[in-house]
Amino acid sequence: MASGTPVLASHEASIPEVLGGAGLLLDPRDVSAWRDAIIRIVNDESLRSDLRARGLARAATYTWQRTARLTLNVYREAVRAA
Repeated sequence: MASGTPVLASHEASIPEVLGGAGLLLDPRDVSAWRDAIIRIVNDESLRSDLRARGLARAATYTWQRTARLTLNVYREAVRAA
């Protein structure tokens, strides 16, 4: 996502949460769906542009500063609860 590449990903585990609607989610066992999605991205400039823009915006939300702030908040809450 951070490089502007349209993302196809499995809909399993935590991947949908990380992707946050910035890519196409597919059943990891459905080979035909993966093939069709790749063909769709190759042939649909509008879809490619949309996924590229959404991916870059989503990737920009994952920063070290945000991670540090969220981690600090967890520790602060733990101290308050103790």
